[in-house]
Amino acid sequence: MKKRSGFLSDPMIFAWLFGLLSLLFILNLFLGSVIIPIGEVFRILFGESTAGQTESIIVLNFRLPQTITALFTGAALAVAGLMMQTLFRNPLADPSILGISSGAGLGVAILLFFTGTVTSQVSGAADILTHLGLNMAAFIGALAVLLLILFISNKLRNAVSLLIVGIMIAYVAGALVGIVKYFSRKEDVYAFALWGLGSFSNVGNSQLPVFIVSICIGLVFSVLMMKSLNLLLLGDRYAANLGLNIRMTTIYIVIITGFLTAIVTAYAGPIAFIGLAVPHLSRSLFKTADHKVLLPATMILGSCLALFCNLVSRLPGFDGSLPINSVTSLIGAPIVIWFIFKHRNFSSQES
Repeated sequence: MKKRSGFLSDPMIFAWLFGLLSLLFILNLFLGSVIIPIGEVFRILFGESTAGQTESIIVLNFRLPQTITALFTGAALAVAGLMMQTLFRNPLADPSILGISSGAGLGVAILLFFTGTVTSQVSGAADILTHLGLNMAAFIGALAVLLLILFISNKLRNAVSLLIVGIMIAYVAGALVGIVKYFSRKEDVYAFALWGLGSFSNVGNSQLPVFIVSICIGLVFSVLMMKSLNLLLLGDRYAANLGLNIRMTTIYIVIITGFLTAIVTAYAGPIAFIGLAVPHLSRSLFKTADHKVLLPATMILGSCLALFCNLVSRLPGFDGSLPINSVTSLIGAPIVIWFIFKHRNFSSQES
């Protein structure tokens, strides 16, 4: 096994990844239904633009927030997926496996149901409530499931049981969403379907600081878990003999991944496949299971994949944007299939 010592153990690979990330970030700013010259984009960003107001609005109010949202969303989901796969020793685990995304969906479904039926006569108030409350409803739903998972995790002795319970909670939440949709108006069902497709354009400039700070907090705490994640690779017994508190480590990982998933789902909707596919890409690229390498690698690769999917979803020639979940699934699913064929005897603890 090739020895890794941390983030700087593969400086050339990380340099290429940073270069790719920078390129994708810039491409997201000047490509779209309206192509703005790259020089003009930089002038707009630095406040030196002589172009019309339209170009400035497009870059500063739409493309820049959307690009930053994609960057942080990709990093958060990729890290959450890596931590879930390590905790459950399951290569198919992803951030939504504990039902937290389903809880967010339930919160949104309930909000749309009540704003569509209780306040439908006051359309202006309903629109404001729906617009301002959508993120909060998703976060409250996700948080409720997260708290339930944490309560259950104190009663269970192993991660496999917790995984099964999480999957069952997701089924229950999905069933409740189905019931709510059944009693909702078709307009509300359509609104929920649009939310479920995911979008990086839901976060405006006013919401961006809260979103960035929240994601950064989750990522910082995930970095602090690197040593514990590496110990988990050795097995529960060996890790416990080395002084790791398995139960508390499990709770910390669930809190961090749940928080990241809740924030992303609340602001961008349920984004599929990034959290599942990126950890596999990182392991394949760096050929290691060391989280001192994998965590920063998954952050960068997750951001790259999210930016690439966002770019594909609004390539020149499209009047609007393709659903981001459709793009991530079309790109992420082949990555996972390729990885399975390449590593037929794959174990998430492979090193």
